[in-house]
Amino acid sequence: MRKLTTALATSLVAFAPAVAVADSEDPIIIPIHNWSSQIVMSNVVGQIFEGMGLNVEYVTTDSQAVYESIRLGDVTLELEVWEGAFGASFDAAMEAGGIVEVTAHDAVTREDWWYPSWTAEACPGLPDWEALNACSALFTTAETGEQGRYLDGPVDWLKHGQERVEALGMDFVVVNAGSAAALWAEIAAAEADQTPIVLFNWTPNFAEAVWPGAFVEFPVWEDGCDEDPSLGPNPDMAYDCGNPADGYLKIAAWEGMEENWPDAYAVLEQVSFTNAQIAEMARLVDIEEYEPDEAAEIWLEANTAVWEPWVNGS
Repeated sequence: MRKLTTALATSLVAFAPAVAVADSEDPIIIPIHNWSSQIVMSNVVGQIFEGMGLNVEYVTTDSQAVYESIRLGDVTLELEVWEGAFGASFDAAMEAGGIVEVTAHDAVTREDWWYPSWTAEACPGLPDWEALNACSALFTTAETGEQGRYLDGPVDWLKHGQERVEALGMDFVVVNAGSAAALWAEIAAAEADQTPIVLFNWTPNFAEAVWPGAFVEFPVWEDGCDEDPSLGPNPDMAYDCGNPADGYLKIAAWEGMEENWPDAYAVLEQVSFTNAQIAEMARLVDIEEYEPDEAAEIWLEANTAVWEPWVNGS
């Protein structure tokens, strides 16, 4: 990892004597997934811990399996627990024990089918999902034949696009993108000639500032509609609803973190980012093309008023 700049290191070291004494010398293990805000945020918090004199190790981890890894103590924490994507895995780990909910970000989340503004011009009934389905011919490709294409997130994100198409009887074929970068490339390509497109998107991320658009409005989310067929308009199938429109974004940790790294845990309890702050972290990588550790350094230097009170307050 790149060294922190002199100014940033000086700011952090000023707090180090007061906070680093009691913490274990073992590394705090921070997972890295495959979307930009999570990677940069992990580096931001990791660099704060390193500035406190603590050891940090980053490991690439599956975004669903990570909760079991935290529960077992193989990974120390998770900074982006998205309700829509990971709520079920998080809840299962919580029920099994060994993982704790540390706090929640100020940011609220939404992740669902999304379209850019020029698509609404071609399908004026949007954002209603039934209007989208009636416009399915606008989204046909050589790959999908006479059915529309919905570009979902990577397979390992488990977005359940196929289950929704089946539950609501939609005239769409679900195609999985290989990465977040592939989603952005598809939007940019569609923008060039204003081709209608519908694909998976989420907030917070930088894309909302680059491409104005809106989420498709499906039947309103009810707790359990992803498991209980009796909820939602289709009495025979689950996933016949949209994702939460104002989902949580939580921070979780191994239950042993507080005992092993009490000062780091005290800082983690105060960590909270807004939608705009998280979007800026992603923008530094996805638009400015900085490496994640560089983006974290830049963000930290520009936002000392945000994070210094977390360290000072601990």
